[in-house]
Amino acid sequence: MLTSERLRHPALLDKVVTADKAAALIGDGMTVGVSGFTPSGYPKMVAKALAAAVRAGRKCRVNIWSGASVGPEIEEELAAAGAVARRAPYYAASNKSTRDAINSGDIRYTDVHLSHFAQQIDYGFLGPVDVAIVEAVAVTADGGLVLGPGVGNTPMLVKHAATVIVEVNTAQPLELEGMHDIFIQPRPPRRREIPIYGTLDRIGSPYVACGLERIACIVESDIPDKVRNLEPPDELSEKIAANLIGFLEHEQRRGRIPPEMLPLQSGVGSIANAVLAGLAKAPFENLHMYSEILQDSVFALIDAGKVVAASGCAFTPSPGVLERFRRDPALYRRAVVLRPLDISNHPEVIRRLGVIALNTPLEFDVYGHANSTHVMGTRMMNGIGGSGDYMRNGYLTVFTAESVAKDGAISRIVPMVSHCDHTEHDAMVFITEQGVADVRGLCPRERARVIIANCAHPDYREPLLAYVRAAERGGGHTPHDLERVFGFHVSYNRTGTMKNQQRGPTNG
Repeated sequence: MLTSERLRHPALLDKVVTADKAAALIGDGMTVGVSGFTPSGYPKMVAKALAAAVRAGRKCRVNIWSGASVGPEIEEELAAAGAVARRAPYYAASNKSTRDAINSGDIRYTDVHLSHFAQQIDYGFLGPVDVAIVEAVAVTADGGLVLGPGVGNTPMLVKHAATVIVEVNTAQPLELEGMHDIFIQPRPPRRREIPIYGTLDRIGSPYVACGLERIACIVESDIPDKVRNLEPPDELSEKIAANLIGFLEHEQRRGRIPPEMLPLQSGVGSIANAVLAGLAKAPFENLHMYSEILQDSVFALIDAGKVVAASGCAFTPSPGVLERFRRDPALYRRAVVLRPLDISNHPEVIRRLGVIALNTPLEFDVYGHANSTHVMGTRMMNGIGGSGDYMRNGYLTVFTAESVAKDGAISRIVPMVSHCDHTEHDAMVFITEQGVADVRGLCPRERARVIIANCAHPDYREPLLAYVRAAERGGGHTPHDLERVFGFHVSYNRTGTMKNQQRGPTNG
């Protein structure tokens, strides 16, 4: 039952309806914006009701806009029902129904740099937002929306939505109120700077401005976010973390990173989480995070006193993190601020603060290009997310990855990436469990030898070097043998391993 703690104006009680009635407001062909970022702070009840109606025979296919991937009520139930026509700007590999529909062409997916999407909505480039469905912790007396643990693109979606549906989720703790800093930039020309000069600077409001009159209806929800605890770090990820820490210490000794360290950004996933967890053993103190998503390890570092300030657009409230938060919400409200995605990922702020960017690609090549999205160049694994925003604008940009996958059948270092999301201009350092390749200031031929020697698995070093030597005979600034450039990928597709590439020419 929704109480005055959650609905803080009497008129709001008159707007409470069932999820079925709310879903009836969504028509075929509409563009629906949803709150949240990852399975964090996203709406659930209305998506489930719409999926059920479509399965029962109602004709309704919609375009889903979000901050990033969201939870299974949308990415699985709605997608599996065939109710999603288009998707933007991101989805995650774990969402099988959405992934399969994208790769079959049933869902038309647009992959967008996350810092760009909100402003493209604001500029009208992408058409109108027909409906915004927002999960909130509470609604204030003047119609402000108190968000949960995920902000994403919610403020911009609400600003432009013709219809706003609010799901008030009683499973989300009220103590989340006060963590948010909602700021929407004015449009050009003569746009002013974003006045964030420190990690925890607040420049906006704790609430998303909506207004009582714009809320079409309210649906009560008690469904928790579908977030699981991440796997603990394994031996390989711990080696990667150790290599990263050693590199950062080296940079401090050389005076290229200040003694107090610069703010850190980390991508999503088990490798990223393990790399951050490794900081608990590092000599760094009073760390700041300026990132997009704050994973489990960040909260462990806050508890340990290692991280004193963390800014993001969401945190993943896995069971372990939620338990930590409920134990001491005041600690996290002091240490964490949650912002809209176009602010957390904005190039201006990333450059001003001097953020050290840490991200994980699917593969990278000997010349320093990286693929974050496509398996074997064709099948979407997940969107580019915020890695492009941070890798193009970070003070120091680092890709971390295991050197091999599939028990060694795949080398993550290849002659040429099968799809390129990040060019050679975006990354300064590559780190695997094998070592560190610092490619700053190097030409392509130099980069190739440094990456192979320091990052490639021993099983693949000689074939990679043999490829480079053979390609160099043809000349060019970035030498390639076009007949063999995808030989590693072709070998895997034909035989199930890239190791058969070693049977090719190795002289030279």
